[in-house]
Amino acid sequence: MSEEFCIYHICQFDEWKKTEHFSHYRAESLQLEGFIHCSRFEQVLDVANYFFADSVDLVLLCIDPGLLESELRWDPVDHQIFPHVYGPINLGAVKSVRELGPDVDGVFRNLPECI
Repeated sequence: MSEEFCIYHICQFDEWKKTEHFSHYRAESLQLEGFIHCSRFEQVLDVANYFFADSVDLVLLCIDPGLLESELRWDPVDHQIFPHVYGPINLGAVKSVRELGPDVDGVFRNLPECI
C-alpha cells in the first residue's frame, strides 16, 4: 500500500502498546474532542514538529481509510484539511506501525516507510 492511500496518526509507543488486548485503538482525544487526529502523508512532519517536538518513543500508525469501521471526516484546520476519525480505530485498518523519532537536535525530518 502506498502512502497516498493511507492516513497517519502519531502516538506514544506505550499508548499504542495498550491496544494489544483490544480490537480497537482509542486516543485520549476521542474522549476529549470526539475524534482521533490524523494527517495526510505530507502533513506528518509538520504535525510531529509542532505537537511532538523533542518527544521520543513515538510510533506512526499507517491507517487504510477504506478499512475503518468508524466515520472518517476531512475537517478544515488552519487553512488545511485534516483527516479525523470519529470513533475508535479498528486494528484491522492499521496497516503498519513504525517508530518515529527526531534527529539528534530534536527536529523531525524523516518519515519511516509504511509499506
